[in-house]
Amino acid sequence: MMNSNLEHIDELKRRANVSYGDAKEALEHCNGDLLEALIYLERENKIKTEQNRSFSTKVKSLFHKANNTRFVITKKGRTVLDLSVTVSIIMTAFASYIVIPVLLLALVTGHKMKFEGKNGEDVKVNEALNKISKAVDSAKKTLAEEDLNTATK
Repeated sequence: MMNSNLEHIDELKRRANVSYGDAKEALEHCNGDLLEALIYLERENKIKTEQNRSFSTKVKSLFHKANNTRFVITKKGRTVLDLSVTVSIIMTAFASYIVIPVLLLALVTGHKMKFEGKNGEDVKVNEALNKISKAVDSAKKTLAEEDLNTATK
């Protein structure tokens, strides 16, 4: 009987994301009925959903994701810079007066920027970075053609 209660408490704790104490209380209140205990916790607003996770949990999750995502700059297929997003953010926060002009210069000089997930997979923001890179390349070509036309007149 003891194992059954502990298994129910563990299951309720896992499903409702509540403490052992809340799970035990709910099961006692509902005479050991797991479904009724879930409903009870829901009515009592004790179920912790994704929306009401603690701020520190959200920050930890974001930090973990940033550490597992890379900011990569390449030119002609050769990697020039490969940093975690966390390091990139810290550098930008403390030296934005250097980082931003260097990134703009990299775009103008034909470098490509992208974000890669842990296993090398692309991140959705890369579509926007590709569009920006193409727009800069197009603007460079237009300016070069205008300079050529002006020089031949």
